[in-house]
Amino acid sequence: MTRTAEFRRPATFSPDDPNVVLHPAPTGTGPRPPFADVAAAAEEEELPETDGKLLPVRRRRAPWGLVFWISAGGLIGLAIGLSLVDLVFDLFARADALGYLGLALVALAGLAALVILTRETLGLARLASIDHLRNRAAETLIDDDRKAGRAIVNELITLTRRTPELARARARLQLHLGEIIDGRDLVHLAERELMGGLDDEARRLVGNAATRVSIVTAVSPRAAIDMVFVLVSAVGLVRSLSLLYGGRPGTLGMIRLMRHTVSHLAVTGGLAVGDSLVQQMIGHSLAAKLSARLGEGVLNGLLTARLGLAAMEVTRPLPFSILRRPTVQDLANDLLRKTDRAEATPAGLGARGAAAS
Repeated sequence: MTRTAEFRRPATFSPDDPNVVLHPAPTGTGPRPPFADVAAAAEEEELPETDGKLLPVRRRRAPWGLVFWISAGGLIGLAIGLSLVDLVFDLFARADALGYLGLALVALAGLAALVILTRETLGLARLASIDHLRNRAAETLIDDDRKAGRAIVNELITLTRRTPELARARARLQLHLGEIIDGRDLVHLAERELMGGLDDEARRLVGNAATRVSIVTAVSPRAAIDMVFVLVSAVGLVRSLSLLYGGRPGTLGMIRLMRHTVSHLAVTGGLAVGDSLVQQMIGHSLAAKLSARLGEGVLNGLLTARLGLAAMEVTRPLPFSILRRPTVQDLANDLLRKTDRAEATPAGLGARGAAAS
């Protein structure tokens, strides 16, 4: 390359200019650049579109856990079935009437087990559909897909059809369904019309449960009573919230809901409620003057309230977007006032004196 060509200034030209001469591409007789073959092979290879994200490495694992549970369940079922058959044969050997009675009881028990299994399956399917609806709504809030938004609103109307208190809200929502273009606005409208009243009732349920737990643990003289009452209140609160938002959990559904609620608490850091939160809610000077039992009751009530708020997000069919997400601070003032009032009653003072003695 000459010195003149090296310092040539950039210029513009037209492709139709006759003075522009296009040189043919090199035929490959000269030296090839390094890694040319590798680059050509990479260009010819069809690679999956990843949008700049790394593809996860999928590891295939043998489902030995599933095989174990299926085998163990089959063996237990066979053992129960053979025991029932032997029992019925023994009853027939003693007397025909006893045999027919045992056979009828076995058939009745099998029918009840089938009904319970069907109910549990439908409850789990309904909870799964609510989770799927909430995930799709969260994706629609990001993608702003109108078709997906209309489908979510229709499913939400079907889900709340057995709630007569939302009849007017459903009518307003269906009236404006064809007038909104954006999918995000459809989800916002559905949340404002259908979830507002349910959220108010859910906050009332959580506040009442937290107040009951705080009062009982503040005046109860035995720790075992506190543990049982807190456990029963937590399970009842989660079940009430699920029924409020359209779920119908059975025994397996409640286990699933409690596991998801505790997992949500662990992810959001809700279990880290300690003295710092109490100081934040009621002030350092007031917390120093409270009794130990009252402080324990307030702390248990705050934990119950945090559990209830986490259960709201788990059981709610739509994520919080346009409506304000409730917090523990919203329930703390009423909780402290009611707990302090219960501690000041003669029953509370007597229980505290008995515990101290």
